[in-house]
Amino acid sequence: MSEPSVFTRILRGEIPSEIVAETDNAFAIRDIAPQAPVHLLVIPKTEKYRDVVELAAGDPALLAEVVGLANSLAAEHAGGDFRLVFNTGPDAGQTVFHVHAHVLGGGLTEGRLGG
Repeated sequence: MSEPSVFTRILRGEIPSEIVAETDNAFAIRDIAPQAPVHLLVIPKTEKYRDVVELAAGDPALLAEVVGLANSLAAEHAGGDFRLVFNTGPDAGQTVFHVHAHVLGGGLTEGRLGG
Protein backbone atom coordinates (compact mmCIF):
# COMPACT_ATOMS: atom_id res chain seq x y z
CA MET A 1 0.00 0.00 0.00
CA SER A 2 1.41 3.40 -0.92
CA GLU A 3 1.71 6.38 1.38
CA PRO A 4 -1.13 8.90 1.32
CA SER A 5 -0.52 11.96 -0.85
CA VAL A 6 0.27 15.33 0.67
CA PHE A 7 -3.26 16.39 -0.28
CA THR A 8 -4.84 13.47 1.57
CA ARG A 9 -2.68 14.29 4.58
CA ILE A 10 -3.88 17.92 4.44
CA LEU A 11 -7.50 16.78 4.22
CA ARG A 12 -6.98 14.50 7.24
CA GLY A 13 -5.46 17.39 9.23
CA GLU A 14 -2.01 15.77 9.39
CA ILE A 15 -0.41 18.70 7.55
CA PRO A 16 -1.60 22.21 8.35
CA SER A 17 -3.30 24.14 5.57
CA GLU A 18 -6.30 26.40 5.28
CA ILE A 19 -9.12 24.75 3.34
CA VAL A 20 -10.72 27.72 1.56
CA ALA A 21 -13.66 25.77 0.09
CA GLU A 22 -15.07 22.27 0.22
CA THR A 23 -17.77 20.15 -1.41
CA ASP A 24 -18.74 16.57 -0.69
CA ASN A 25 -16.07 15.31 -3.11
CA ALA A 26 -13.44 18.05 -3.45
CA PHE A 27 -11.65 20.75 -1.50
CA ALA A 28 -9.50 23.80 -2.22
CA ILE A 29 -6.37 25.25 -0.64
CA ARG A 30 -3.94 28.06 -1.43
CA ASP A 31 -0.83 27.04 -3.36
CA ILE A 32 2.31 27.26 -1.19
CA ALA A 33 4.33 28.68 -4.11
CA PRO A 34 1.86 30.96 -5.92
CA GLN A 35 2.45 31.70 -9.60
CA ALA A 36 -0.25 34.39 -9.80
CA PRO A 37 -1.96 36.85 -7.45
CA VAL A 38 -4.66 34.20 -6.94
CA HIS A 39 -3.36 30.63 -7.02
CA LEU A 40 -5.61 27.99 -5.51
CA LEU A 41 -5.61 24.22 -5.85
CA VAL A 42 -8.83 22.26 -6.28
CA ILE A 43 -8.38 18.65 -5.27
CA PRO A 44 -10.71 15.64 -5.36
CA LYS A 45 -10.92 13.98 -1.96
CA THR A 46 -10.17 10.60 -3.51
CA GLU A 47 -6.60 9.55 -4.37
CA LYS A 48 -7.94 7.14 -7.00
CA TYR A 49 -6.88 9.33 -9.96
CA ARG A 50 -3.27 10.36 -10.57
CA ASP A 51 -4.02 12.96 -13.24
CA VAL A 52 -6.82 14.68 -15.12
CA VAL A 53 -6.82 12.11 -17.94
CA GLU A 54 -7.53 9.30 -15.46
CA LEU A 55 -10.17 11.45 -13.74
CA ALA A 56 -11.94 12.30 -17.01
CA ALA A 57 -12.04 8.63 -18.01
CA GLY A 58 -12.98 7.30 -14.58
CA ASP A 59 -15.35 9.88 -13.12
CA PRO A 60 -16.48 12.70 -15.44
CA ALA A 61 -18.98 13.91 -12.83
CA LEU A 62 -16.16 14.44 -10.33
CA LEU A 63 -14.17 16.33 -12.97
CA ALA A 64 -17.22 18.55 -13.53
CA GLU A 65 -17.44 19.14 -9.78
CA VAL A 66 -13.76 20.15 -9.67
CA VAL A 67 -14.28 22.59 -12.54
CA GLY A 68 -17.43 23.96 -10.92
CA LEU A 69 -15.62 24.56 -7.64
CA ALA A 70 -12.78 26.25 -9.55
CA ASN A 71 -15.31 28.54 -11.22
CA SER A 72 -16.90 29.45 -7.87
CA LEU A 73 -13.51 30.19 -6.35
CA ALA A 74 -12.53 32.36 -9.31
CA ALA A 75 -15.76 34.32 -8.95
CA GLU A 76 -15.04 34.88 -5.27
CA HIS A 77 -11.29 35.53 -5.40
CA ALA A 78 -10.46 36.72 -8.92
CA GLY A 79 -13.45 38.59 -10.31
CA GLY A 80 -14.53 35.56 -12.34
CA ASP A 81 -11.62 35.47 -14.79
CA PHE A 82 -9.21 32.59 -14.34
CA ARG A 83 -6.88 30.07 -15.89
CA LEU A 84 -7.39 26.41 -15.01
CA VAL A 85 -4.27 24.22 -15.28
CA PHE A 86 -3.86 20.49 -14.81
CA ASN A 87 -0.24 19.31 -14.99
CA THR A 88 -0.16 15.77 -16.34
CA GLY A 89 3.08 13.85 -15.91
CA PRO A 90 6.49 14.78 -14.54
CA ASP A 91 7.69 16.37 -17.79
CA ALA A 92 4.69 18.73 -17.60
CA GLY A 93 5.54 19.80 -14.05
CA GLN A 94 3.33 17.41 -12.09
CA THR A 95 5.00 16.71 -8.73
CA VAL A 96 2.05 15.33 -6.72
CA PHE A 97 0.36 12.38 -8.39
CA HIS A 98 -3.07 13.00 -6.88
CA VAL A 99 -5.04 14.89 -9.54
CA HIS A 100 -5.48 18.59 -8.78
CA ALA A 101 -6.35 21.75 -10.68
CA HIS A 102 -4.49 25.04 -10.38
CA VAL A 103 -6.85 28.04 -10.38
CA LEU A 104 -4.86 31.11 -11.44
CA GLY A 105 -6.24 34.63 -11.59
CA GLY A 106 -6.13 38.11 -10.22
CA GLY A 107 -4.58 40.21 -12.96
CA LEU A 108 -2.49 37.77 -14.97
CA THR A 109 -0.38 39.40 -17.63
CA GLU A 110 0.93 38.08 -20.92
CA GLY A 111 4.46 37.99 -19.49
CA ARG A 112 3.44 35.63 -16.69
CA LEU A 113 2.48 32.05 -17.49
CA GLY A 114 2.40 32.48 -21.26
CA GLY A 115 -0.37 33.65 -23.55
